[in-house]
Amino acid sequence: MKAETNLQKILARGEFAVTCEYNPPRGIDVDSVRRNAAQLKGKVDAVNVNDNTNATVRMSSWALSRILLDVGIEPVLQMVTRDRNRIALQSDLLGASALGMQNVLCLTGDHPSKGDHPEAKGVFDIDAIQWIAAAKQIRDQGLLMNGKNISGDPKLFIGAVANPFVQSVELHVIRLQKKIAAGAEFIQTQPVLDMERFKTWLGEAAQRGLTDKCFIIAGVIALRSVAMAQHLRSNVPGIMIPDTIMDRLGAQPEDRQLEEGVNICVEYIEKLKQMKGVKGVHIMAIGCEENIPEIIEKAKLLPRPDLS
Repeated sequence: MKAETNLQKILARGEFAVTCEYNPPRGIDVDSVRRNAAQLKGKVDAVNVNDNTNATVRMSSWALSRILLDVGIEPVLQMVTRDRNRIALQSDLLGASALGMQNVLCLTGDHPSKGDHPEAKGVFDIDAIQWIAAAKQIRDQGLLMNGKNISGDPKLFIGAVANPFVQSVELHVIRLQKKIAAGAEFIQTQPVLDMERFKTWLGEAAQRGLTDKCFIIAGVIALRSVAMAQHLRSNVPGIMIPDTIMDRLGAQPEDRQLEEGVNICVEYIEKLKQMKGVKGVHIMAIGCEENIPEIIEKAKLLPRPDLS
């Protein structure tokens, strides 16, 4: 059965969705998680919970998702194929569904060589497209990948990711098309900082009818400093930061760079709100998550729709 999550309802009703990203702690400090999450309540429609992002060890995404549910925040559970084979993926998905998690974002994940355990072996038993198809089959047919029946009726809203800033836009749009055909109902993109390249990608997707078949949620990012922006540009796959953005940050003294990063983020949200085919924004604020409420308020994204 298809899910009826808050995020799904907002998108289905044509409202402009707002999600943000939450990186689980490197540890078990649940009190800090609850404090940090409290500021997001009522300001976002759902919160993405990273699954050992950048191949670094963090609290499990399903555990933090359950904590968020307990404090009244709807999670988007990220699940990567890097660390699990198909047995573990399906098992974790069933467990997450039983615990009340319905939004699931299916990814391949960064290679272990990029993370804090570079000697780890990547699993990659299946890729993101196969994982999307498996989640859809579990939801719609009640069948595991091996064809065996499951008990119960999982309700899932299935998502995937896209990178509009690859060298070959056409090839990546074809991959996006495969993800949607496999069952992806919403797409979250890498952060948009090159608007012209994003427009090219979105136009290609629209020409193939993809923007009518799924909800496109555009990523935006708040850059807290030039140093942080340079690190992301050099070390994190999928993040493209133009020289014009680097120059804007660099023109500010260090103690004003975060403010400028927030301003840039708000400007891009305003542009994306007016763009046909974009159904929401996904806010990333790495290392400055406390600024997310400020970004949302400045971008005039409040109040959030009340679907109760």
